[in-house]
Amino acid sequence: MNLLDIIGPIMVGPSSSHTAGAVKIGLVSRKLMVEKVVKADIYFHGSFLATGKGHGTDKAVVAGLLGIAVDDSRVPFSFEVAKEEGMEFQISGIDLGDAHPNTVKLNLTGESGKEIEVIAASIGGGRIEVQEIDGLSASFGGDYPTLIVNHKDRPGRVTSVTARLAECNINIATMKLYRTVRGGDAVMIIECDQEVPVESIKWLEELEGISKVTYLSLQG
Repeated sequence: MNLLDIIGPIMVGPSSSHTAGAVKIGLVSRKLMVEKVVKADIYFHGSFLATGKGHGTDKAVVAGLLGIAVDDSRVPFSFEVAKEEGMEFQISGIDLGDAHPNTVKLNLTGESGKEIEVIAASIGGGRIEVQEIDGLSASFGGDYPTLIVNHKDRPGRVTSVTARLAECNINIATMKLYRTVRGGDAVMIIECDQEVPVESIKWLEELEGISKVTYLSLQG
């Protein structure tokens, strides 16, 4: 247990789970998009759907997608800010089965036409867990610079990626591997202690067997 478990984060209330965590989900999803979000389809599950409106969860997620911080006084007015900035959004409910009760699914479109799908949960004390990106499993909290590398499950793929990080003097904090089936689609989730240089991300994108690289930067 840490201090956040006891007093919660510095935030615009009323709830660390339903408000602060929801803002962070939006912020992290915006960073994964790496560009301005112009359209968002937002689907609430479980208690997010049942009680989220009373806690301002809808406004919180929209605020995060706009780049508004957890402690920003504009959080309760995010719908108005979205209208001013031209971000379209639609909010509805969804049943995601046995997913965490504080879960939201986001289908986002960026200003270049880029699309991304994120499923994430607010797990308490303002903390979150990104659980899926574009239909593939993930598990990270958005507290570290994070590489999400989609690739084919072949020998040497992990070594190539981690060797590149070592060459850049980047230390790996945590690493998780997921795959659909042996030899099929796979994903590496790598949380790093340092930011990954843009040129290294481009190098990884061109590596044989890598289908997509998504990067969560904590800068900017």
